[in-house]
Amino acid sequence: MIHIKVRDGEHFEKALKRFTKTFEKSGVLAELRLRERYEKPTWVNRRERIQATRKQQKIQRMQNRGF
Repeated sequence: MIHIKVRDGEHFEKALKRFTKTFEKSGVLAELRLRERYEKPTWVNRRERIQATRKQQKIQRMQNRGF
């Protein structure tokens, strides 16, 4: 459960924005979407393998550009 304390004199919109940022960083929504339906272990492994490949390709592109 995500909690934020509204500071004295803080506007509601600003507190809502802080809550939204905290919620997105926690990854609750992403995990919920993954758990919406059953995913076979082979599909989980395949998805993770593809993500790792894409991450390596991104790192390689960044190194080639000089970052």
